[in-house]
Amino acid sequence: MAKIPPKLQPWFDARKKLRLTDAGIQMARELGLNPKHLGKLVPAAGEQWKASLPEFIARCYEKRFGRRAPEVIRSLEQIIEDDVKRKNARRERKALLNNAADSRVSDQQSST
Repeated sequence: MAKIPPKLQPWFDARKKLRLTDAGIQMARELGLNPKHLGKLVPAAGEQWKASLPEFIARCYEKRFGRRAPEVIRSLEQIIEDDVKRKNARRERKALLNNAADSRVSDQQSST
């Protein structure tokens, strides 16, 4: 796996500490929740009235998006992997464009 980006590290920590699933993490991210403050939403022993964190996230997600869970669930590792692939593809495109531009410049210089 590639190096974990700093913006995703708090999500890895929250997933481990709060035992959330990939779907729960993705829903929380789409809702715009702060991973550093998710611990405050976990019910204490005396708060039986409070829903568990996964239930709370699912209920908020359903209220906002009208469905119980995301259509496509991607883990944090998949997000990092896709990001690395996207960046590598972009670098390759830029390199091809630069090589094509360099060859046009050299062709123009040799013809004059």
